[in-house]
Amino acid sequence: MGKDFTTICKILKTLQKYRGREDFEIELISANAMKMKFEGWEQLLIELQANGYIDGVVFTQTMSDKFPHIVEPIRPRITMRGIEFLEENGTMKKAANALKMIGEFIP
Repeated sequence: MGKDFTTICKILKTLQKYRGREDFEIELISANAMKMKFEGWEQLLIELQANGYIDGVVFTQTMSDKFPHIVEPIRPRITMRGIEFLEENGTMKKAANALKMIGEFIP
């Protein structure tokens, strides 16, 4: 889950940075930009939307599809839940780093 978690954070941080800006381009969070295969990236975006972290992604699944697929155009936006996710995980990371530093000083 480590690499997926890092990718999720990168996607959400980018969407937060470009929130409401007309100059956002999907290439900023594309499969290439995330160094992923398209299929994995597509499923990750669908999961982010299904779990309420982003919206603006339309997907469909026919009877012959094993997995859902994104329908273009792709216009993802971060949601309040996505922002909360970034805040919570940023706070947890800071706390973990602080504990690690304390552990280095205590024999």
